Amino acid sequence: MLMNRGNVEAKLHYGPSAFRVLRHGQHVTCAVSGTVIPLEELRYWSVERQEPYASAEIATRRFLEG
Repeated sequence: MLMNRGNVEAKLHYGPSAFRVLRHGQHVTCAVSGTVIPLEELRYWSVERQEPYASAEIATRRFLEG
């Protein structure tokens, strides 16, 4: 039996310059907007909060929240 792997959310550990895949998947969800981010498009995240962001603007806003 084959499983549909097209809509599986990945679990990642975010480092200062790269992320490590803890559970394989095709995307993550922006911690602020809820936008689905394909892994190949993921560019912004917080190491401290361990959460991904859909854009630089969202990441900056989250950072400024403190």
